[in-house]
Amino acid sequence: MDAFLVVIAFCMAASFAICGIPFGLLIAKWKGDVDVREVGSGNIGMTNVARTVGGAAAALTFACDVGKGALSMVLSRAAINAFLVEGATLEHTEPGFAALTLVYICCVLGHVYSPYLGFHGGKGISVGLGAALGMYWPLGLSALFVFFLLVIPTGYISLGSIAAALSIPPEALFLWHFTPWATVPLCFVSLVVVWAHRKNIIKLMHGEENRFSIKSRAEKVRRRRRGSVPPTERKEGER
Repeated sequence: MDAFLVVIAFCMAASFAICGIPFGLLIAKWKGDVDVREVGSGNIGMTNVARTVGGAAAALTFACDVGKGALSMVLSRAAINAFLVEGATLEHTEPGFAALTLVYICCVLGHVYSPYLGFHGGKGISVGLGAALGMYWPLGLSALFVFFLLVIPTGYISLGSIAAALSIPPEALFLWHFTPWATVPLCFVSLVVVWAHRKNIIKLMHGEENRFSIKSRAEKVRRRRRGSVPPTERKEGER
């Protein structure tokens, strides 16, 4: 039992470290020589990368953030399964599955509070999707459905993200039959994501939220010729 707890603790710490890697920041600097913390919303996530660097960089950021969450959960599941009875696997309907949802918390916290950026980071959506897919893929897909259900007609990434995060606990409990013990950590993650979107919520309430957009090549050329930064790419505190 003690060894099992050590494995869980190690998986949580490792997932926090892996998911804290700021791929959006690294990719934006590589692709566009841009520090995304200094432009647009100042966020290191896919949406801000799309608006300030371009679609290719945003797609790569999304893939890496989803990938780090999925990889962390898959490796953690394998490590936890290694300590179960021979031939057994950790199923989402078992009380012990709560151990894996604790790792899920660390995946999202690692991204939102990156240890490599002074415990600042993104908003946890892409990494949360990847971690959900790695934990129990039907749950990840059902949350993704909710996301697109709101983003496609409105164009608001933040609205879809908040709705998807809030949908995960009830979907897990009532649709996929997670145990209550496994659902409690998912509720915590939803609250973390909503808190990370608190500024977006205020903007949505006042009709000031920006719809999703991708920086075009023509806009990049115009920006270089002007030698200035468009107002939409300034940090929120500078507006």
